Amino acid sequence: MSSSKHSELILDQFTRQAVPFATAPSIKDEAALKLVVELSGAGAEDTVLDVACGPGLIVVAFARVVKHATGIDITPAMLKRATVYAAEQGVSNVTWRQGDVLPLPYPDASFSIVSSRFAFHHFLDPFAVLREMTRVCAPGGTMVVVDTAPAPEKVDALNRVELLRDPSHVRALTLDEHLDLFRRAGLPEPRVTRYRLDTDLESLLARSFPDPGSAEKIRALVAASLPDDALDLNVRRAGDQIRLGHPVAILAARRS
Repeated sequence: MSSSKHSELILDQFTRQAVPFATAPSIKDEAALKLVVELSGAGAEDTVLDVACGPGLIVVAFARVVKHATGIDITPAMLKRATVYAAEQGVSNVTWRQGDVLPLPYPDASFSIVSSRFAFHHFLDPFAVLREMTRVCAPGGTMVVVDTAPAPEKVDALNRVELLRDPSHVRALTLDEHLDLFRRAGLPEPRVTRYRLDTDLESLLARSFPDPGSAEKIRALVAASLPDDALDLNVRRAGDQIRLGHPVAILAARRS
């Protein structure tokens, strides 16, 4: 797929997802946001860049403890939502910028912490993005990537479902693939923390915009995974709901 076509898909999906994504309980969970900030080692003198910042949730979480936090995203509707959210939270030490991530429009070593949350599975070339993130991170600074990281034997099945759910999805990476990106970018092996991003299937579909007919296919594939967890989504029944939890990895590495 060409980069221009992919950008069109991103803009289409995330313009529509701006509010439902930003307000989803699992996405805005304060404990999960706080965990990312804590694992980064953020402090009062740090400056942060969040790449593909979406509705600004992690930017605002960082802004509560750092000197300044910046978010960059390609989707104007997401940045509009981020501006509203920061104002609602009473946070003013933030900057928003519309732009693509290749290349990042910042000089070398501009930030002491560079992060990206739930975006790497949307990148056509995640290594190129990580390399750009490393470029704008100051020596001694911290690189943080948060994204889905399914088991190797289940990654292809999960990717098929995710592409049905969100046509702008490219590929979820396994943990080993994430670690390889860090190695190739010249970063030390990151500290890794894992958790499940838990939600129910119907809420997930309600904030997604799959192509016509895909929702029923997703429901069928998710239900079929109940006996053996074939999708690595920890699918289970809870009353009249089907609940699931995406496998998430937080990777944090200090740049030399």
